[in-house]
Amino acid sequence: MFDFIIIGAAQAGLAMAYYLKEAGYHFLILDKEEEIGASWLNRWDSLKLFTPTEFNHLPGMDFPAEKGHYPSKTEVANYFKVYAEKFEFPLQLNTLVTSVKKEKSCFFIETENQHFQAKNVIVATGPFHIPYTPPFYKKISPEIFQIHSNYYKSPAQLKEGNTLVVGAGDSGFQILDEISALGQKTYFSGATDVKVLPQEFLGKTLWWWFTKTGFLSFSKDSWIGKRINKNRQPIIGTDVKEILSRNNVEAVGKTIDAEDHIISTEKKDITDIANIVWATGYRPNFNWIDGLELTKDGYPKHKRGVSNTKGLYFIGLPWLHTRGSATLGGIKNDAKYLFHFIENQAS
Repeated sequence: MFDFIIIGAAQAGLAMAYYLKEAGYHFLILDKEEEIGASWLNRWDSLKLFTPTEFNHLPGMDFPAEKGHYPSKTEVANYFKVYAEKFEFPLQLNTLVTSVKKEKSCFFIETENQHFQAKNVIVATGPFHIPYTPPFYKKISPEIFQIHSNYYKSPAQLKEGNTLVVGAGDSGFQILDEISALGQKTYFSGATDVKVLPQEFLGKTLWWWFTKTGFLSFSKDSWIGKRINKNRQPIIGTDVKEILSRNNVEAVGKTIDAEDHIISTEKKDITDIANIVWATGYRPNFNWIDGLELTKDGYPKHKRGVSNTKGLYFIGLPWLHTRGSATLGGIKNDAKYLFHFIENQAS
């Protein structure tokens, strides 16, 4: 019987493990991947954090890089590995949790090959579960190569020919930038009137300004927090205007439908593409947790990570409490709060 089972060994799970280890709890981290940091390593090769080093510290160990440096995905993964080794967290990889069920005061955690029991469960699987692609992707000719941004690594994966990039988030524009820079005709599907913020302003990083103005500290329940959450998230550090002005880039509006080799968009029917990159986000999946109350968006109902089921906690969700909850450096505030809540419950 464990005091805690933590599900997920990325930044959220590791931050919670730090506080539990410090307090002497008997716990175990379970993660479905083969190595620590895999959730980052699986993203595209050129990915870098939007936040510089000084805003990426987990509790108890600073990110090992110079101030002002924007870490690559490999640096983040290595940081996690060193972090887990330094504090000697008990963890088990290659372990996919398939079911969590509470009976009386005990949680039963099932995996593909094992089962565990714990007094408490902390779910730290993050917000990115099921890559979402519009249903009409099935109507597209198999001759057109399709890939979701979750599996995209580099332009080397693509077939020779024109490419359509769908999605107006950070990943969509970063991938559009990378592919179109090679000179091939590249279509862009998505909103073009996005708000863009620079990574640095007046000699200070954007995150320095966010910290000083309290932008990352507004609660999701506050008036300002609700306004920020309601608005479309800005693109950070990518020159969207320059990318869309390239001669080989054509913005075609929203992708509406498809049939064989014809991709229908708001502005035109496209018939000359060899590839589609779907940077269309993710859908949450918490169906494996028995009796869990969900919001209309499919996320657990909770208050600062405390669910409606006693002993079941969540961390690493978008806007768990503030905008900063979604950042590497912001996770420690949520972890510290959750740990103190747990301690107060136990006393």
